[in-house]
Amino acid sequence: MKGAPSIVGMKGWLQLLGHSDSDINALNVIHVAGTKGKGSTCAFTESFLRSHGRRTGFPRKTGLYTSPHLRSINERIRINFEPLSNATFGQYFFEVYDRLCSDGLEQRHGSPRYLQLLALVGFHAFIRERVDVAILETHHGGEFDATNIVEQPCVTAISSLGMDHINQLGPTIENIAWHKSGIFKRGTPAVSATQPQETVKVLEQRAADKGAPLTFVDVNKSLADGTNLFQSEVQLINASLALAASREFLKQKQAPDLAAEDIREGVDRFSWPGRFQTVLDETTTWFLDSAHNEISVDKAARWFTKSSRRTEAQTISRVLIYSQISDQRDSEGVLRLLAKTLNDEEANIRHVIFTTYVKSAVKTNGTPSFQTSGGPFTAEDLEKYCSIWAERHAHTEISYEPLIERAIELARSLEMNCQIKHVLITGSQYLVGGALDILEGKDSSDDI
Repeated sequence: MKGAPSIVGMKGWLQLLGHSDSDINALNVIHVAGTKGKGSTCAFTESFLRSHGRRTGFPRKTGLYTSPHLRSINERIRINFEPLSNATFGQYFFEVYDRLCSDGLEQRHGSPRYLQLLALVGFHAFIRERVDVAILETHHGGEFDATNIVEQPCVTAISSLGMDHINQLGPTIENIAWHKSGIFKRGTPAVSATQPQETVKVLEQRAADKGAPLTFVDVNKSLADGTNLFQSEVQLINASLALAASREFLKQKQAPDLAAEDIREGVDRFSWPGRFQTVLDETTTWFLDSAHNEISVDKAARWFTKSSRRTEAQTISRVLIYSQISDQRDSEGVLRLLAKTLNDEEANIRHVIFTTYVKSAVKTNGTPSFQTSGGPFTAEDLEKYCSIWAERHAHTEISYEPLIERAIELARSLEMNCQIKHVLITGSQYLVGGALDILEGKDSSDDI
C-alpha cells in the first residue's frame, strides 16, 4: 500500500458522528470485495433479498452501497435499490461534512478524503434509514479499505479476482487476493466465486487465520432457465455468488430460505446499468460495458462479438469507442488485450474512435477545457493507443474526438454501406456513464 490506508480514521469519525461499533454491526452487513463483478454481485444480492422481503416481510428495507457511480453520485447509496434523492443525499452529506470538517474538529482529527467521506455518508444514511440489511461494496481493496470497519458482518463475499490496482494492491495476484480477503472476519461465513488456482491457497489461508469458514461457489446454471439476462457467463457467476451470499445471510438471521419465486423474481427484477447493456437507436445498436481491467475487457469483447453475430442481417459494420485514462491501471495493457480479443474473435472492427471522459465542452474563461478526472489525455497517449491498436487491426480507420458526445456523433455519421451498425463503448465507467447520458437524452444539470 502507498500512502495512508483508507481505513485509518474511519472509526474515530463514525464515533464523532455518534455511531458506535454496535450501531455498525446492527446494520446486518453483507460485505463484498473482488476485482471483477463485485458491483453486480451486490446488486443481485439486493435483488434476491428484496424479493424475499416482499414475500415474507424481511428484509423490509435494504441498503446498498457501491462504488464508483455511473451517472450520478446518488447512485452510490440506495434504499430498496432507489438512489437517495438529491434532497436526502444532501441532508445526510452535510450532516457528516458539517460535523467532521468544521475548523476545530478538522485540526484535531483530520478530515476524510473523498472515498472515506462517501463511505461515512453511506454508513450514516443506513443508520438513519434503519435498514434491515446493508450490502457494502469495497472501493478497490479489502484489508485497508474504508468500508472494512465492520467488526461483525453477517456474510462476506469475494467476487472474481484478477490483476487490477496493482500499484496499490500488487504486484502479484496473490498480493491482490491477500488484500481482498481482508474483509474476512472471525466467525463470519465467507463465500467466494471460483478463483484462479494461485489465489485459492491465499484465500484459504487467510480464512483459516481469521477463523472464517470459507465456501467456494460453483456456477448455478439453473439461474439462466427461462431468461435472456445472462448473455455473458460473467453475470451468471456473479448471480450464483449473490445467491449463496443471500442464503447464508438469511440462515444467519434465522429467516426462511429463499423460495424459487424469490430467486426468479430477483433475477427478473435485476438491473445494473452499464454492464452488458444495449441501447437501440434507429439502425445503430450501442453495446455498453464499463469494463476497465484486463479480465473485464476480455469478457466485454467476447460478449459484444457473440451478441453482434446473433443479428440477422446481411451486412453489419462494427465500431469501437474507447477511453481509459488512469494512473492506477495499466491502460496500455488493457487496450492491448481488448484489441487481441476482438481480433481473435474476428469482430472485424471497421472504425475505432478514441475519446476522453469529458461528456461535452465546458468553457473556462472562454476556453474549452478537456481535462479529465484521470489526468490530461496527451498527444503521446493518443500515439500509443493508435500504435497498440494497429498491432492487431492494421486496416481499421482510427479517429480521435476529445468529447464523448462528438465521438457518438461521429459513430452515427459514419457511412459504411451496411444495413446495421453495432458500436461497442467500453474502457471506463466514466465513459459509459457519459455515453448513456447522451444516448438517453439525460440532462445532468440536476446532479449533485
